[in-house]
Amino acid sequence: MNSDQRFFDFLKERIGLDVTSVGQALIERAVRQRTIQSQAATVDEYWRTLQVSRDEQQALIEAVIVPETWFFRYPESFATLAKLASKRLAEINNLRALRILSLPCSTGEEPYSIAMALLDAGLKPHQFKVEGMDVSPLSVEKARRGRYGKNSFRGDDIGYRDRHFTAEGEGYRLNPRVQEQVRLQVGNLLDPALLAGEPAFDFVFCRNLLIYFDQPTQKQVFEVLKQLTHMDGVLFIGPAEGSLLGRLGMRSIGIAQSFAFSRQGTPDPEPFPAFMAPPLPVPQPLRAPTPTPVRGQPFSRVAPVQPLREMPASDAAGLLANIATLADEGKSAEARVVCERYLRTHEPVAQVFYWLGLLSDVAGNALEAQAYYRKALYLEPQHPEALMHLAALLQAQGDVAGARRLQERAARSGRAADSERKR
Repeated sequence: MNSDQRFFDFLKERIGLDVTSVGQALIERAVRQRTIQSQAATVDEYWRTLQVSRDEQQALIEAVIVPETWFFRYPESFATLAKLASKRLAEINNLRALRILSLPCSTGEEPYSIAMALLDAGLKPHQFKVEGMDVSPLSVEKARRGRYGKNSFRGDDIGYRDRHFTAEGEGYRLNPRVQEQVRLQVGNLLDPALLAGEPAFDFVFCRNLLIYFDQPTQKQVFEVLKQLTHMDGVLFIGPAEGSLLGRLGMRSIGIAQSFAFSRQGTPDPEPFPAFMAPPLPVPQPLRAPTPTPVRGQPFSRVAPVQPLREMPASDAAGLLANIATLADEGKSAEARVVCERYLRTHEPVAQVFYWLGLLSDVAGNALEAQAYYRKALYLEPQHPEALMHLAALLQAQGDVAGARRLQERAARSGRAADSERKR
């Protein structure tokens, strides 16, 4: 047995992590770091320490988990939640408060965004409560402090910061009115007793988690999520997870870029702009420093198309940066136009085809996305994001073997890059 396999198995058992989803290099690096920091002489000695120390077990989990989140990430989800929450309150005649779950809640940006969105939509504090839960005690503790740096505020429209935060030193402190709407606790989605005995939730946010599990664990977690979500409730997931939920019997509610699913029949979809098909959310990069859909106003439906930034056509690096910025702001149509401009005026590069694939993913055009990802990999065979996105698409279509090959390529690429950095 590979000496590191025992650590892979440990993380699989404790938090459900599929090593191929993050690459062996990341886990091996975390093990090396913890071996040094725990002052173990060898990896074998560290393994023995891990078996008897709950604190060290949690420390290794923390070393593997790298939170990447910010306020109003995927803003259309929050716009959709605000609309559905008002409708849900009317359906139950305001007889009880809405129950909303954010899991994993990471360092608190998501559950607090939920609370801000509902307060801004006119809901009263007594009309809803938000539960935030995460496997990481360190993340939960940071969320409880309610103090955030500039990296938690991204995009052009951060007006909510003026409404709900107070500047404090180099950061911002959350208004107690928002904090009071959210209860935070440590919890593991793989725990069979999770929230046992509590009523189901009207809305559940569980985003960018299932992509880190293998198929059996995904199904196990999905069953837990179904139990946590009210029969008439809505489950919000990450862009890469929509195809999985479709296979497991959930249906998109039909609102573009909301990544919202239900067990019941879908409502009449809202009209889509000409450049966007009704969404079937599909993959986005693993640790998401890459763009997320719609970075416009938190409560706008689709960001209006603005005039493109003027930039010399010869400036290849500038065009690539412009594409990234537009996509990060959710301006899909503009980003696609700049991609096409780049391909007309410059030699093709993998990154442009990757962006086109991502934009097609978000629009729900899986076949077109595959074609673009394959072009990116033709030009750059080890392009990490294209590998992982294409792997997720193949897995969603049932090609498990093909997905596994791509994941292994991405893992090998990660190990090679890690080795190169050490030289």
